[in-house]
Amino acid sequence: RAVEDLWSFADARSPFPKRPCPDWNQTWFIDLHFPQCFQDTVVAWIPCAFLWVVFPFYYLYLKHHKKGYIRMSHLFKAKMVLGFILMLLCFSNLFFTLWEINQGTLRAPAFFISPAVLGITMMLAVFLTQLERQKGVQSSGVLLIYWLLSFLSSIVTVNLKIQHAMKLGFLEDPFHHIASYTYSTLVLVELVISFFTDQPPFFSKIVNSKSLYACVLAALCVLCRLLWKGYQQPLEAEDLWSLMKENSSEEIVSQLEREWKMYCGRVLLEPEDCQSKSLLKVLWSMFGTYFLFVKFSANLLFSCSLFLEFMKDQESPNWKGYFYAGLMFFLACLQTLFEQWYMYTCLVIGVRLKTAVTGLVYRKILVMSNAARKATTVGEIVNLVSVDVQKLMDLIIYFNGIWLAPIRIIICFVFLWQLLGPSALTAVAVFFLLLPLNFAITKKRSQFQVSFQMQHKDDRAKLTNAIFSDIKVIKLYAWEKAFMEKVLGIRKQELQALKRSQLLFSVVCCPFAPFQIALVMFAVYTLVDETHVLDAQKAFVSLTLINILNTAHSFLPFSINALVQAKVSLNRLAAFLSLEELDSDNMNTNLLDSSLIAVTSGATVLCFGRINLSVLEGNLLAVVGQVGAGKSSLLATLLGELQKLEGHVSVKGTVAYVPQQAWIQNASVEDNILFGKEMDDSWYNRVIHACALHPDLETFPAGSRSEIGEKGINISGGQKQRVGLARAVYQKAAIYLLDDPLSAVDAQVGQHIFEQVIGPNGLLKEKTRILVTHTISILPYVDNIVVLVDGEISEMGCYQELLQKNGVFADFLYSYSSAQEEEAYDLPGNPHMQIICTLLNHLLLIVHSIRQDRAPTAASKDVGRLIEGEKTQHGRVTAVNTSIYLDYLKAMGSPVCLYIILLFTCQQTASFCRGYWLSKWADDPVNNGTQKHTELRVGVFGVLGVIQAIGKFGSTAAVLLGGTIASRKLFRQLLENIARSPMMFFEQTSIGNLLNRFSKEMDAIDSVIPDKLKSLLGFLFNLLEIYIVIVLATPIAVVAIVPLTVLYAAFQNFYVATSCQLRRLEAASRSPIYSHISETFQGSGVIRAYKAQQRFISQNDFRVDENQRMCFPGVVADRWLAANLEFLGNSIVLFAALFAVINKKQLTPGIAAFSISYALQITGILNWMVRSWTEIENNVVSVERVKEYSTTPKEAPWTQEAKSQSQAWPTEGRIEFRNYSLQYRPNLELALKNITITIRGQEKIGIAGRTGAGKSTLAVGLLRLVEAAEGEISIDGINIAHIGLHDLRTKITIIPQDPILFSGSLRMNLDPLNTYCDADIWTALELTQLKNFVLNLPDQLNYECSEQGENLSIGQKQLLCLARALLRKTKILVLDEATASVDVEMDLHIQSMIRTQFKECTVLTIAHRVNTILDCNRILVLENGQIAEFDTPEKLMAQKGLFYRLVEESGLV
Repeated sequence: RAVEDLWSFADARSPFPKRPCPDWNQTWFIDLHFPQCFQDTVVAWIPCAFLWVVFPFYYLYLKHHKKGYIRMSHLFKAKMVLGFILMLLCFSNLFFTLWEINQGTLRAPAFFISPAVLGITMMLAVFLTQLERQKGVQSSGVLLIYWLLSFLSSIVTVNLKIQHAMKLGFLEDPFHHIASYTYSTLVLVELVISFFTDQPPFFSKIVNSKSLYACVLAALCVLCRLLWKGYQQPLEAEDLWSLMKENSSEEIVSQLEREWKMYCGRVLLEPEDCQSKSLLKVLWSMFGTYFLFVKFSANLLFSCSLFLEFMKDQESPNWKGYFYAGLMFFLACLQTLFEQWYMYTCLVIGVRLKTAVTGLVYRKILVMSNAARKATTVGEIVNLVSVDVQKLMDLIIYFNGIWLAPIRIIICFVFLWQLLGPSALTAVAVFFLLLPLNFAITKKRSQFQVSFQMQHKDDRAKLTNAIFSDIKVIKLYAWEKAFMEKVLGIRKQELQALKRSQLLFSVVCCPFAPFQIALVMFAVYTLVDETHVLDAQKAFVSLTLINILNTAHSFLPFSINALVQAKVSLNRLAAFLSLEELDSDNMNTNLLDSSLIAVTSGATVLCFGRINLSVLEGNLLAVVGQVGAGKSSLLATLLGELQKLEGHVSVKGTVAYVPQQAWIQNASVEDNILFGKEMDDSWYNRVIHACALHPDLETFPAGSRSEIGEKGINISGGQKQRVGLARAVYQKAAIYLLDDPLSAVDAQVGQHIFEQVIGPNGLLKEKTRILVTHTISILPYVDNIVVLVDGEISEMGCYQELLQKNGVFADFLYSYSSAQEEEAYDLPGNPHMQIICTLLNHLLLIVHSIRQDRAPTAASKDVGRLIEGEKTQHGRVTAVNTSIYLDYLKAMGSPVCLYIILLFTCQQTASFCRGYWLSKWADDPVNNGTQKHTELRVGVFGVLGVIQAIGKFGSTAAVLLGGTIASRKLFRQLLENIARSPMMFFEQTSIGNLLNRFSKEMDAIDSVIPDKLKSLLGFLFNLLEIYIVIVLATPIAVVAIVPLTVLYAAFQNFYVATSCQLRRLEAASRSPIYSHISETFQGSGVIRAYKAQQRFISQNDFRVDENQRMCFPGVVADRWLAANLEFLGNSIVLFAALFAVINKKQLTPGIAAFSISYALQITGILNWMVRSWTEIENNVVSVERVKEYSTTPKEAPWTQEAKSQSQAWPTEGRIEFRNYSLQYRPNLELALKNITITIRGQEKIGIAGRTGAGKSTLAVGLLRLVEAAEGEISIDGINIAHIGLHDLRTKITIIPQDPILFSGSLRMNLDPLNTYCDADIWTALELTQLKNFVLNLPDQLNYECSEQGENLSIGQKQLLCLARALLRKTKILVLDEATASVDVEMDLHIQSMIRTQFKECTVLTIAHRVNTILDCNRILVLENGQIAEFDTPEKLMAQKGLFYRLVEESGLV
């Protein structure tokens, strides 16, 4: 009542004439305006009411908001100054009104009440601004809404003032005019600066100004600054904001791990389906509430229908058209707001899910048992954290479509019934007839994707990981082509499944469904009853409904497909997480006596019978036995790595473990030794000296800080073993488990290490040590000896006791002595050799050593740096290198590209003609309630629809199949480029980088780029059609369309410049995750032994968080782009409607409906077109990264067709070095200098020298792993530099120091090229004494070796490598200490076999064990890369030069 009185009073004093309250039905057809009093009260008080209602709750919130206070910044000062000015303005308005009343001017109460209310509310806003600063609030959502409402209300007031000024003049009331304009301007400024965030609180833990704040608008402001910076200059990782704690691995993974353990228990041995359900429950409990976040979709159909009805009614006033246009714009913007918030939520949850699953998988790696490790590979694990996690992320976006699609379909049918009546039932019938077909196609496509493509993808990842891990062996044996064919064979099957899937997808994308529904429905509606008139409103609103129906119809199978793929990925993850874990009961720390280690009645799976063992504190226990006796397994039992069947294993105190194959991290020497401990310079130097690392460190570019490559690829086996030993010694553990650490070092170094580290006077003299060894010479100096035979302790005692027992140990020594005597008789009759053999028989002192010359550290100009990080290009791909797009299109093929353009043009032309034909149909005149030529209209409409559907199918299929062709060519190029790269490339490139190229990047090329290219071309041609339609209908629309399109291009250009850089940064941060997973998988036993699991988990979490830190800006930027593009699209709809209203008299209803219905599509089309283009630019980075390796240095050609050698070459095996020099890197010294020697055919040459002399480098040069710096090498008179690498390497056999086996059958490992028959293979196995072992295996030659041959012992793997050499039987054989990992008896047998089986071959034996070359014809002694001596053994011994000293140091003289 009071408000009505105010209105009445205001109307009485208003300069406008008083009118009665308008009737709504009358008002709908006249112009409207709000009374001034209503604007001055209700409109002006809305923001005030909001702030006062919210104030009590917000004040209580701020009272508990304790994050420190914010210093007075320029932003805060600006807010306060503007607030005080607004307060003064409001109160000055109040005082001026009171002065007017005092002067006799009649004013309504609203004139002084409103300024007072506004002024007091402004004081409250200023108070809140100050309070927020004191409480550490950096951006205020409450005040932002208040300033927004205030600005909107001020716009209403300003509009009234402008109308008042236009009728009565500005000078009628200048003060209120100026006050209103000033107030509105200042409120706008306050609104703008409210979007900016203040500096961080002073006494807050959150001190990083780049943190992503909870306020989305504030985050968008931070993003705008990032986008602007990225547009101006290249972005670096430091430019991105830090990760919020709730998004970090520490928070997310720990919660998921707790939930997972709660469901599955401590040991995950439940059935796989139960584990899958448990994993689903865990994920649902964490993210389920977000899955059900429903996106709001504003219904534009109602406003569109009203607008078309307005266009049909020529008598309706224009303001109604403007109202409907504004309503459509408002609803479209509201839809944009809710949809983008929904998508942002989905993407954020997806990133969190990726973090959670990656962390859980990594933690599983650290607790897997040996059996579980054999059941999986690094490649499969990488697929889990890349491909399978992506499938789960996709489900988050598609999940709601499963239950929202039916609701949309029902709503569309209801609207169709209202429009067309019972004829809409035909749409229902056609829809449900087509739905099973759609489901069947989607199911079949899912089968191709899941059952075939993913399986082949896993196999390919597994094989490529094996190839890159052991590329050196593959190159030495010239197996590149064979393994490439294996990879390409798997790839062919993978692409075959992908091709079939893409063809089915083309059928799904084909618009048969909407066309058939529209055709049948319109035909039934118009032909059944002649009085049914198809006007513009019915035709185009129905068509819009059918398009929505088709979206739901198409989206539902996609959602179900995403659900199926996610289910398969979930099963794969559950299967991995369900693999057997180590049982903590395998080993405990409870001991009742003085022993530090006790094994009582122990029995483990596949390794041991019953054993009893106890080791006292401070004892040195040696474990000896034949190959495969279980020596390494005994240490694994003490570490709890093997499953205990009965008894108990107790270990008291900290443990340090040195495995037989050293595990080295991709880090500096210092980091490898410290292994997480603090630096103690004094102790560190003592350890370095004791482990004989000082001479090596002096040759490294940066000493201890020099980087070691992955798997220690740039250092020798001896150096790796000594670094691993130094790591163990530095830990100062109570117990040391040493698995034959002396086998990888030469005699002198081995003696030094035993004396300084392991022996009675070494650094570990007071520690408990268990030493597995083949070195008999040290056995007299140990406290106790354990002799293992077939997994059981045969004898145990001190050296003298075992000799006196005359048992297995004594027989072992006697057989070794006898073997040496037999060996002496076979030697040439010279006194020197007989003297040496006699000494051997008496002393029983043979030191097993193995030492491969250190390849110079692969250091770049950055001292100590080896592995090159991921290279990140800067800027957009189009700006950097347009040729990337051309490369992709060339890979597709020019005919395919032309065919695609032609098909898209045809189908879009048919679409335009169909829409235009429908508009003409709707404009057909109605005579006597009927339309003529209905049958013709229906027929032509149907023909055009069929042509469009066929064109759509053809164009979609052409793009997707063209993408498959391009993917095949790019994959082959990538594989060939990497295979053709020299060893230097693999030393400097991490395996994670390579796996990233073959997994994530190729997945983008396989699926993402073709799909986005299809979308881009479809939307582009749709856009051209829409522009043509709008311009033909309303030519004046060009005035709005052109600038809005320019704005689109500007937004896209502005966004993509940063987006591409974010994509590159994200891709570069992904590779370290894969490398770390690979490294952890291989060294998990060492990590567990040192109890370093938590440190490695923290390292992985850091890498994952860094990757997610690169992801989040991309997610926010993606939503920023979508919101801006949709707003511009909504603007185009608004202008199209406004211009239609302006040209209402000239437009027919059909053309107007044609234009508006197409304009309504432009928002989605423009948005998705730019997004598709952006996705292509982001993902074409994958093509860039794949093509990156095409420019890296390559090896010499594998074959030289013009100079191909005969199959018989070489016939003699004569090798000549002429002034030969070799240099590993251009910036390093020569490793070999002026080598000039001639080796006669069938001659046996021993190569000796100290560490770093260049012994193995000679073999590297002979096989051309590194090309000559000067001089040449000739074999049988032919310069090897003039023949192909494969032509050379297939004629030389080398047995490298590290025995390498690949995942696959035993036969494949022996004969990858499949060139030998089974009889030849069995003969080779018999000669290496492996025949009985293989016969006892389950599948014999088809027995599956696990990755790296982990299900075989080191000695067995070395014998298999020797069997390979026997199969090849080339004229030249190079032995790089091939017997390092076998026992003494087997060593003598192998040496004898080599002399008999390769007696007609030229044999070069690189000697780390001097006694193995004493029977050679001549011995080459190297020193500092130069020839020191070269003559027969007896002459060199007589000279008493360098070779004599080497023999003397070995204890043989």
